[in-house]
Amino acid sequence: MALQLLQFNPGIVKDITEYSAGKTGPFWVDGDLVRFRNGYPTKIGGWQKDKINLVDSAGTITSTETTITGIARAMVNWRAITDGEDRIAVGTHNHLYIIQDQSLYDITPLRNKSNNATTTAEALDASETEIDLVSGTDFKTAGTIKIDSELITYTGKNSNQLTGCTRGTNSTSAATHDSGAVVTQILINPIATTDESTTITITDAAHGSRVGDFVAITGAAATGGITAENLNRKAGYQITAITTNTYTVTSPTAATSTVSAGGGNAVALAYLIGIADGLGTQSSDPALGFGVGSWNGGTWGTPRSEGDSDINLTNSNWTLNLWGEDLIAVVRGGGIYYWDTSGTVSNRAVLVSSLSGALSVPSSTLVSTVSFPDRHFIAGGTQAYAVGGGGDVDPMLVRWSDQEDFTDFGPTSTNTAGDQRLQVGTKIVSMVASREETIISTDEAIYGMTFVGPPFIFSFRLLATNSGAAGLNTMINVDGNVFWMGKRNFFTYNGVVNELPCSVQYYVFDRMQTRYIDKTSVGHNKEFKEVTWFYVSNENSAATNPEPDSYVTFNYAENAWSIGSMDRTVWRDSFGARNVPFAFDPDGYLYNHETGTSDNGSAMTSFIESSPGEIPNTGQNLYLVDKVIPDVTMSSDTNLSLFINTRKYPNATEVTKGPFSITSSTTKVSTRAKGRQMSMKLQSSGTLDDWSLGTFRINAREDGLR
Repeated sequence: MALQLLQFNPGIVKDITEYSAGKTGPFWVDGDLVRFRNGYPTKIGGWQKDKINLVDSAGTITSTETTITGIARAMVNWRAITDGEDRIAVGTHNHLYIIQDQSLYDITPLRNKSNNATTTAEALDASETEIDLVSGTDFKTAGTIKIDSELITYTGKNSNQLTGCTRGTNSTSAATHDSGAVVTQILINPIATTDESTTITITDAAHGSRVGDFVAITGAAATGGITAENLNRKAGYQITAITTNTYTVTSPTAATSTVSAGGGNAVALAYLIGIADGLGTQSSDPALGFGVGSWNGGTWGTPRSEGDSDINLTNSNWTLNLWGEDLIAVVRGGGIYYWDTSGTVSNRAVLVSSLSGALSVPSSTLVSTVSFPDRHFIAGGTQAYAVGGGGDVDPMLVRWSDQEDFTDFGPTSTNTAGDQRLQVGTKIVSMVASREETIISTDEAIYGMTFVGPPFIFSFRLLATNSGAAGLNTMINVDGNVFWMGKRNFFTYNGVVNELPCSVQYYVFDRMQTRYIDKTSVGHNKEFKEVTWFYVSNENSAATNPEPDSYVTFNYAENAWSIGSMDRTVWRDSFGARNVPFAFDPDGYLYNHETGTSDNGSAMTSFIESSPGEIPNTGQNLYLVDKVIPDVTMSSDTNLSLFINTRKYPNATEVTKGPFSITSSTTKVSTRAKGRQMSMKLQSSGTLDDWSLGTFRINAREDGLR
């Protein structure tokens, strides 16, 4: 008989039987690390690890291949107008970073620090034991201060006055000081080490930290054999244990001697925002311990187990927004922070509420965005406005700042600040700015928010119900079209909300660990017209805190879906000088994608498998397939493995022939595969493989049972 064409529709179909996929398509039924281009499958590009320098607070490069601390959850990129620099902001579950000039800068905001400073409110003679400060707000109730070269201890604080002062301590001399002299709170030898131990104990009264928070140490001298370089880390040490006035951290190297009080008198401790501020939780795990679960459950005084808990902790996340060339970063359930591009790149972000002129800035917000083109900063699931501050947090409340002023949230008759409570749902989940409209997702519905000007400022439309986004980072705007993942399906909005037909819908959601659906993140690859969601599958072997290991991709040009395995937690498309997409893995490494043909120098296993087709489209008799004519565009270094699968009946045992090798010089493959229906699988497993399939042909002749 004549050669038979093997033609398949683009996309992978998993939600019907393979035989049905062959009859209705035919389609491809499985694959990994493969995309569709011009209707045909092709291996995706490889990826290479990006080398990033670690820079300390002095601007010195301390490492040439570093990782971020924490799991990357959010990322935004831009090119600054003033200096033309390409910048990337990355928010992890416990840190905030800027990447610039291939260098990593920790800009995590501070909760508190040991070296707070102010000035004297009056001149001092050498004998005064009460010292008046311009502001004593940030000073501890007892401690040590430095004025000029004099060290002074104090035992109490009364508003802006330090009391019980002992002058000229620690081998310094009491002296006179002018009004307006700088007063700095310091620590003297707060570091203790134990010989052969990596545990460092730090003494700092009223530090206010929790286990899991981070502290950054600067100015410390080598102590107990631990070098100053290892002690002074801007990224910080994670606190492992706490007492009232002390806590412990773990050094990367063990001490060589025991020191009870070391580090010198120039030690500065900076406490990064942490658990109390909405950071530090990697997973949406059930709350354990005392006070969780239903009333009267279990034994009195016994901490509850995971199975008893009815309270889920939300994993820490960020919304990163650009305000011109500056960054506004919002901790989910926490504060709104600002990083000024015009300052030193190593400067830390600060609370917007601390900026000059700030008014009624919410202290707690779930999600945020910047409206376009009117430029209002929008906070969703946030603290209600109240005269004098202190309004309640409402997870369904939308507030916006005055136009062109992200620091002013106080509504007046002369500005455009305001608020609106949404009605459908229990909390706001995600936001994305689109074409002259902000799309807001609650856990149950989609709203459109449009700028209309005074007196109403914004109009709100309920666009759809039963269509809420699955998580904070599951919505994306692509040229005015918004795509998002719901709880059990996919949606799109281009003026109307529509469910996005998905040929792998049940496959994806049935294998997803729904407990961790909020870890799902979405990214765009404009070169190949792809929107990809990375999610945690139930095949993830991590016993605790599993991170995304799988992906599902929608090609909106081909109207085709593909699936695969890849461990990425956040993804951004190419921009500026970075001309390829880039993404972080759970280990904190940054990868450049669509680069080369390998997995950072290791082999990539890519494959595509077709649905079974009847031979020769009737399925009446048995046929012997004795020849396959490949149609492949491939490099000379590529070696494809071909597998031929045959069955007598849809539910019969499958017989596999192969692998048969296909290279750039292969004209035909001789096979002896018998059945009523046939499928094929093509796979590559090298570092240099690069291929695109075309239309294959087979030769088949009628055959008997023997």
